[in-house]
Amino acid sequence: MEPYSYSWLFIIGAITAFASGFGIGANDVSNSFSASIASKALSLKQACCIAIFTEFLGALLLGANTSETIGGGIIKLSLFQNRPELLILAMVCAMVVSTIWVLFASSRGWPVSTTHSIVGATIGVGVAAFGWEAIDWSFNGMGKIIASWFIAPIVSGVVASIVFLVTKYLVLEHRESSFQRSLMAVPIYLCIIVIINTFEIVYKGPSNLNLDNLKPYIIVSVIVGITIIFAIFGHFFYVQYLRRKILGKENGLRWYHVFVIPFISERYENTADNTAENGIEKQERIEIEENEDVSSSLNTKKNIFQLYLAAIGKFAARSVNKEVADYKVQENKEMHDLAIKYDPDTESLYSFLQILTASFASFAHGSNDVSNAVGPFFIIYLTYHSGTIQLGETTTPIWILALGGLAIDLGLILYGYHVMRTLGNRITYQSPSRGFSLELGTSLTIVTASKLGLPISTTHCVTGATTAVGLCNGNAKAINWRLLGLCFFSWIITVPVVALLAGCIYSFAAHAPSQ
Repeated sequence: MEPYSYSWLFIIGAITAFASGFGIGANDVSNSFSASIASKALSLKQACCIAIFTEFLGALLLGANTSETIGGGIIKLSLFQNRPELLILAMVCAMVVSTIWVLFASSRGWPVSTTHSIVGATIGVGVAAFGWEAIDWSFNGMGKIIASWFIAPIVSGVVASIVFLVTKYLVLEHRESSFQRSLMAVPIYLCIIVIINTFEIVYKGPSNLNLDNLKPYIIVSVIVGITIIFAIFGHFFYVQYLRRKILGKENGLRWYHVFVIPFISERYENTADNTAENGIEKQERIEIEENEDVSSSLNTKKNIFQLYLAAIGKFAARSVNKEVADYKVQENKEMHDLAIKYDPDTESLYSFLQILTASFASFAHGSNDVSNAVGPFFIIYLTYHSGTIQLGETTTPIWILALGGLAIDLGLILYGYHVMRTLGNRITYQSPSRGFSLELGTSLTIVTASKLGLPISTTHCVTGATTAVGLCNGNAKAINWRLLGLCFFSWIITVPVVALLAGCIYSFAAHAPSQ
């Protein structure tokens, strides 16, 4: 094939890759923040603001390994050696079907596995093109991907339950001293999070930044140095901020005061005065807005651009102001009542920690699931650029990873609330300590898998962790088994449905009459 041939297929592939990333943001990012929103550690708007950065950076820094697995680890690319254009067509068909399925599921609030979707679609086009032998069923191909689907939720559940049980018996069960014990544990938790993040980024860092050439002693020195810095920060700044904010009830403290907390005096606000002032300000704001509405109606043509911008802003704000934490809470009250409740102040402390673990989980999600969007497009790009099948070792360009990260961010902001409602408090009761544990267990599993090149399902991981932590209540009725059954059923039907559709579309396109 001549290089840069079939440009129309390349353009469709790029558009579909972006749409696929949008669907992943709408469906899978909920896995990272649903627990934090359900426990009210974060609002939906705050979660979206954090995810904009964490998802994008995870995709950009650690997304190369899994995108290469999705792109070239399923189909035997050598079979397309004589017809490279058919490989481009196959990848386009796979992405189109996968994207349609994920977007449809997201509109219904179904937490389907986007990994299942793209892998199933890739299998479908491979079988349609060359039969079953086109799929690499060895452990280095489909074998490790299939194995990860079953192993990942178990590993994630075990890690999450261990974290929660340690927290439960060493901290939460000690009613009289649980808050003080939690303050002692905060620097430890903070160091664990920092060590794992730093280790994954520096020691087994992104291949496109060539960090593998660093000397071991440099890597160890960097990890130890960063950990010491955060340990000092955690003990002298973060812990003191939490003590004054939660135990001291200093409602005048803001998040940025954590960096200067030892040097500022006590801060309190007069709630009654603030309420009155807010009421006056609100009334004034309403009057101003009414005057602006009258003025704008008289100058519609002049302000048409501003009106369009306002409409776009209103649409975006509508999607991040949806009710998620208390969605259908009355239907699940009986299940929530069976969960053990702990000291509110201690839980409030874990809500601050949960923000960190949610960010960690989001970073891990971006590093792993960006492959579902850009993996097939990576193969399209290589084939389109060279005109041949690239069988050697290649590195995913940063701009492709950035494209996937940007699409994921937009999907979360505009459409993510649907699935977050399903994964919130409807599977089991979520508290900050439980959410912290399941998010830490999930993110540990996902980041490790992403560095091993395993495109595991984040939906599987978070569901396994949520179920395991829910079982730590000691009562199986504290879990919504019916909803879990529906989730499992959606996972089971995803692979055959998308494989069949993708294979049919590829066969229709490849064997259509031509000149």
